[in-house]
Amino acid sequence: MRRTGFVLRPFAAADLPPAVGITGSAERSADTLSVRYELRGQRPQFIFTAAAEMPARRDRLWEETCFELFLGPEHSDRYWEFNLSPSGLWNVYCFESYRRGMREEQALTALPFAADVRRDSLVVSLEADLSALIGRGEKLQAGVAAVVRLADGSLTYWALAHPGPKPDFHRRDSFLLEV
Repeated sequence: MRRTGFVLRPFAAADLPPAVGITGSAERSADTLSVRYELRGQRPQFIFTAAAEMPARRDRLWEETCFELFLGPEHSDRYWEFNLSPSGLWNVYCFESYRRGMREEQALTALPFAADVRRDSLVVSLEADLSALIGRGEKLQAGVAAVVRLADGSLTYWALAHPGPKPDFHRRDSFLLEV
């Protein structure tokens, strides 16, 4: 069990308010993966979707502030995309290969995560049991990312790396963490 810290970087074209940043950590213990994101900045600098009455699966969360996690088995084209909205809405998609064969991952019927909105930060924490998705001890590569809507309505894109000419979290060469 090893905790790995990360710093997300905005896509080069981002025009950000001062003192905005995203850091976090990922840790895996057997089949449980824990990921924590911290978006730093004054609350009025961002737009978050209103809290949902109950956590639920929802599509297209990446069109608003959304924290994302991409997991792919080592030596495989297959991967999953986890979407976490500060509102409590979520989804998990499975892909056969780069942006192909997208479908909702039915093996997960709930996604235990929490969002804590503070005056100067937003903390999103996920603890996911991956046993329905992967083989025991299977090595995974992870891409950590976020979409953040600023107060002016613009979207900013954050990731461990941006290897292409535009933001694209699905690129396997941006899955830089081993979990």
